[in-house]
Amino acid sequence: MEWTSYLAPLSQGAWVTVQLTVYSTILGGICAFLFGLGKLSHNPLLKGISVAYIEIFRGTSLLVQLFWIYFALPIMGQAIGLDLRFPPVVAGVVALALNIGAYGAEVVRGAVQAVPKEQYEAATALNFTSRKRLWRITLPQAIPEMMPTFGNLAVQNLKDTALVSLISLGDMAFRAEQIRNFTQDSVTVYTLVLFMYFGMALVLTACMKLLERYVGRWRAAGR
Repeated sequence: MEWTSYLAPLSQGAWVTVQLTVYSTILGGICAFLFGLGKLSHNPLLKGISVAYIEIFRGTSLLVQLFWIYFALPIMGQAIGLDLRFPPVVAGVVALALNIGAYGAEVVRGAVQAVPKEQYEAATALNFTSRKRLWRITLPQAIPEMMPTFGNLAVQNLKDTALVSLISLGDMAFRAEQIRNFTQDSVTVYTLVLFMYFGMALVLTACMKLLERYVGRWRAAGR
């Protein structure tokens, strides 16, 4: 069996990997902002929920989180009369998003806290509301500082998608294992997968660099 015949199933798996990466990265970014800002909230309940989420998902294994959402959560739901079964792709996106969101939340918190206090004092003197201060002062300065780390998290998220193969989701890693089991050609299969992941990581890094430049211009325009 020639190596070119491996490309079709691997490409199908690569498309699943791309979808997992895009959806989970976007959802994870939303979680990062919600819980990162929540951790800075003066509301004790909101802050407590945010801290609990961040510590749980940063302090436990992504693999265990994935298994819990896919295998354990439906059993718990059945016990209370709810159908909490998720298709593999949904379970994969949710687990990846919640995991990357927890790490991203700390990035958001750190960037927001790094904004000079003088900026907040000036905004207060100008009688800015909390919402206006957030959108006009804090985020335009904090978001560009987050972008390099967010880029690293996005690439890490791409690599973490390989774990979803363990719940029988047909991503690139799952397809590679199927081919290897059929052909026993481990060297060729995993070399192809290695280069495919590397190429996808390069594309993702380039996209994040473009986004970083765009956000940098936004900050410059706001000055």
